[in-house]
Amino acid sequence: MQELVIMWDWLAFAVRWLHVITAIAWIGSSFYFVALDLGLRKVPHLPVGAHGEEWQVHGGGFYHIQKYLVAPENMPDHLIWFKWESYATWLSGAGLLMIVYWAGGELYLIDANKADLALWQGILISAASLSVGWLVYDFLCKSKLGEQPTVLMVLLFVLLVAMGYGYNQIFTGRAVMLHLGAFTATIMTANVFFIIMPNQRIVVKDLQEGRTPDAKYGKIAKLRSTHNNYLTLPVVFLMLSNHYPLAFATEYNWLIAALVFLMGVTIRHYFNTRHAGTGNPTWTWLVTVLLFLAVMALSQAPLVQDTYEESEARQLTQTELAFAGSDHFEEIMNTVPGRCAMCHSREPYYEGIRRAPKNVLLETPADVAQHARLIYLQAGATHAMPPANVTFMEEDERALIRKWYADGAAKLPFYMAGN
Repeated sequence: MQELVIMWDWLAFAVRWLHVITAIAWIGSSFYFVALDLGLRKVPHLPVGAHGEEWQVHGGGFYHIQKYLVAPENMPDHLIWFKWESYATWLSGAGLLMIVYWAGGELYLIDANKADLALWQGILISAASLSVGWLVYDFLCKSKLGEQPTVLMVLLFVLLVAMGYGYNQIFTGRAVMLHLGAFTATIMTANVFFIIMPNQRIVVKDLQEGRTPDAKYGKIAKLRSTHNNYLTLPVVFLMLSNHYPLAFATEYNWLIAALVFLMGVTIRHYFNTRHAGTGNPTWTWLVTVLLFLAVMALSQAPLVQDTYEESEARQLTQTELAFAGSDHFEEIMNTVPGRCAMCHSREPYYEGIRRAPKNVLLETPADVAQHARLIYLQAGATHAMPPANVTFMEEDERALIRKWYADGAAKLPFYMAGN
């Protein structure tokens, strides 16, 4: 079982690595093409149908780029489609969601203090919400509101805030932020898969068959691409937020997410305006700073966590009971809180630590049993914790953690022990 845990953690690492790589490729190409599109210049003697051109220099060479709003007169022999960056990012992100928040749902997904749900119900809500978000958004875009981009953006913002509030009624703080990011990323990838790429295929087919392509397809794709551009930075923040309890573990995490979406708008507006050469809106700097200060203020709200007494009184899950019932658990309770609770407590007393890292608490038997896998990985299988071994954990104590985890995992089905 111990080998299974290590293999599972490496699987999560590999999928996360893939997700980051593909996200870099997608975000990079998205930002590049938006900047390119805004920087195009109309010059004399452009080819028929060309909207503008730009000269760029990079890597010791010069690039001459021209854009056609609809299509060139003749289909080029070599045409590159930018789509797999988006698809691979979403697929790897979905895989990571399943590995961390579905398979590890007892710890990371459902907050029993918010909703009395079975794990399978939480997983169903998790999956269904991603699809519902796209359907609502797509309906709004295809309605008459599609001709009013500003109103549409405001409604999209309202939808995102409502989803954040709704997630916060059910999920843990980490899962709230992650799911809101996944919700947004699903809209972005669906834009590419269901709208942008099909419209481009229609234009290419019309050109190949000698018909004049309709410019409306490019206009529709441009609207969705613009939405993706403004949503990118908030999604990155939400995906990184699980490392920071100040972002995810406070009472107002959904409001923090809402302000981050607004910061995404102000930041992208500045760069988009600059790239278009239509101004220098430095006022966006002040607005962004004020929004970030508001985020910092909201993060000072009380952490969403149970009290010491509530933790001692709560009923343990099947997985937790397996580790709490180990013959080594009494020794573990004499070791782990003493070595770890100076930071991982409801009121940390290690200098410079105000809130428990990642909101992981290791004070009560329920706390320790709940985080058995993390304790094993961080302090048993590796020496990652305590950092720099500041509490002088001995090797025999790490060996005890390994024996305790092996004993508890042996009482569980393999799919539960691995998470």
